[in-house]
Amino acid sequence: MPDTNLPSSYNIKHPDLLFIGGRWLKPSSDAKIDVISPNTEELVLRVAEGRELDIDRAVAAARRAFDHGPWPRLSHAERAEKLKAVARLLRERNAELAYVWTEQMGALSSFTRNAGNDAANMFDYFADMAATFPWEEERQPGYGSGISMVVREPVGVVAAICPWNGPLGAMTRKVAPALLAGCTVIMKPSPETPLDAYILAECIEAAGLPDGVVNLVTTHRDVADYLVCRPEVDKVAFTGSTAAGRRIGAVCGDRIARVSLELGGKSAAIVLDDIDIADVVATLTPGMCRINGQVCASLTRVVVSKKRHDEFVDAFAGSMRGIQVGNSQDAATQLGPLAMKRQLDRVEGYIAKGKAEGARLAAGGGRPKDMNRGYFVEPTLFANVDNAMTIAREEIFGPVVSVIPYNDLTDAIRIANDSIYGLNGAVFTNDVEQAYDVARGVRTGTFAQNEFKIDFALPFGGFKQSGIGREGGPEGLLSYLELKTIHLPRMPTNLKG
Repeated sequence: MPDTNLPSSYNIKHPDLLFIGGRWLKPSSDAKIDVISPNTEELVLRVAEGRELDIDRAVAAARRAFDHGPWPRLSHAERAEKLKAVARLLRERNAELAYVWTEQMGALSSFTRNAGNDAANMFDYFADMAATFPWEEERQPGYGSGISMVVREPVGVVAAICPWNGPLGAMTRKVAPALLAGCTVIMKPSPETPLDAYILAECIEAAGLPDGVVNLVTTHRDVADYLVCRPEVDKVAFTGSTAAGRRIGAVCGDRIARVSLELGGKSAAIVLDDIDIADVVATLTPGMCRINGQVCASLTRVVVSKKRHDEFVDAFAGSMRGIQVGNSQDAATQLGPLAMKRQLDRVEGYIAKGKAEGARLAAGGGRPKDMNRGYFVEPTLFANVDNAMTIAREEIFGPVVSVIPYNDLTDAIRIANDSIYGLNGAVFTNDVEQAYDVARGVRTGTFAQNEFKIDFALPFGGFKQSGIGREGGPEGLLSYLELKTIHLPRMPTNLKG
């Protein structure tokens, strides 16, 4: 079997190597990771599998680069120029990055077509922040004479651990602010979707960042745990499941390492009685299909008044039945496959639990007809769901939506808040004042009126077990910085800038 089925025009130069200390190095093991297409169940590319020794090498390289190298000692403007160079190189490889996202995990080609451009925009966004961010502030001391300075300095060596559903976006939201701050980074992508990180590493190498500032180790989850435990790692930035986040948070807490966690969700869309149901369905249907339902912020619980429940379910079920399921490279496809076999098994298991616990299956629930190859499942709608049911409590991570009836607005907000999660949410109403009141009542990190909206120029993250910290916006830079207070008799003339 060949090691790749990628088109010849899409050239990942060193898939059998790891990027450590500014060099492409042979891993310590001959083992490989197979990247499998969820559309065809065939090999996409075979890449290196790093082990603990490779983590040790990457951590040592990042540590040297931070403690002794030039990167943290450059001005913010100088680092910003390097980020701009990475952005230009990512744009040049936009088509390739779009293709590999679709091939690795099945995201629709219509959705991934700007993958490289979006990643470049994130690098540009943080580069532009270099000139305006308050790196040093003079503060009035609480007592005594002189002046006090509050300065922000890089946190140190960062482990950036990313999921398989949005691999490039999740990585760039960590790497870009970490680099601007002056940190050094070890990238650990998901073993299911490592190809974006290879391309990003090639762009970083071509941009001329100093050796060891960014390192790449592709490996499985047991070795990622070893990375999290390394005492030389100052901060772990993780996006993924709440279960994995609990483990990472516990390890970092034990050694007082800095940590940011962007975890799961079970977000609610509250539908008020003044809104047209057709408008709600027209918004929720494509939202349910986003990355084939594999989005932590998806609105997977729809909370509708009892008197409109059946009307809403009929309309939403009809819309779901019209969704075109198929190969995610096909421009006509509206819903592609789940990312891997274990994810298909997981979703099918939750569908079975929903039926067993008494929810009414209103649409979908099975494999599409004549689609026995690839990890496909029908868009699925459950009606008359009690919020205590498993399908309303646990994150399914697939195109499965539960409709939950409520008595009044107070009850609707109670249902939305009755969750261990608090990542996203929405209210559908024509009344903006009512929308604002509902938004303030729901304990969640992001909330919108009449839409699903995530904007990484603004802080994104969750309440409760949906995570710790924020990505995006100036807040996305803060978690890569430490605060230092300096007391001086007068203002110095050699501020770092």
